[in-house]
Amino acid sequence: MSDWTTLKLQLAERGYIASSDLAMALHISLKLGRPLLLEGAAGVGKTEVARTLAAALDTKLIRLQCYEGLDAGHAIYEWNYQRQLLAIRAAAEDGKTGKAVEERIFSEEFLLERPLLQAIRQDKSPVLLIDEIDRADQEFEAYLMEVLSDFQISVPELGTLTAKSRPYVILTSNGTRDLSDALRRRCIYAYVEYPDRATELAILAARCPDIDGKLAAQIVGFVQALRKEELEKTPGVAEMLDFAAALTGLGINDLNENLQILRATLVTLLKTQSDRANIPIEVAQRLAGKAA
Repeated sequence: MSDWTTLKLQLAERGYIASSDLAMALHISLKLGRPLLLEGAAGVGKTEVARTLAAALDTKLIRLQCYEGLDAGHAIYEWNYQRQLLAIRAAAEDGKTGKAVEERIFSEEFLLERPLLQAIRQDKSPVLLIDEIDRADQEFEAYLMEVLSDFQISVPELGTLTAKSRPYVILTSNGTRDLSDALRRRCIYAYVEYPDRATELAILAARCPDIDGKLAAQIVGFVQALRKEELEKTPGVAEMLDFAAALTGLGINDLNENLQILRATLVTLLKTQSDRANIPIEVAQRLAGKAA
């Protein structure tokens, strides 16, 4: 990537419309070889940044989905215990025991690579997405910092495994808990907002190039107005695209032409019963009337 504007253009060519701030942060992260921490509400497109970057770099995307209780075994590596047992039994039937059998069952042949180990063993630098790091425990976060500092992993039976090619690392957080200062210091940081009207129109045009211009403006106006209502789950960009796909699939050319269908297609935007109750057809009609 020659500069951040080129990177922004390459992302846009693959359907991701990044703000200038985000494109700059991503460019600096790539140039400095530092992880990029993306924070923002769910649905603003943080995960999609990693997917699109991998496509732009023509490299592999490796994803580690974090959750409470995530441990090193699921993130780094495990031994294939079932195969090890079978190998031990087979060796015993052949009269083989001792150190040679032990060395074999703790060799690469029986190693199960998990995302972090996979990432450092690629010949070509992959994009390593560590998704929703805020859901992992603080202990795992501390261990992760060691990996991100040295890009090497110690497997007692095999020694220290060092990255063949340094991965491009993107971490995402929805703000479920505060991340440590130590992690933040190691990362380039960017906050991803819901897109403004012009950006969201560009996203819709990139993903649905055949959509009518008037309907596209109505969809974006409706969704942006809906985000200002009292909702438990604010609709993100992916939900907006689902809404557009549902409307065009039903042959709707104007949000106001059939309020019953409009109400029905809100299933793509409203994901709790409470939110459904908060947006009755009268409110949907009001929002549609204001939209473009």
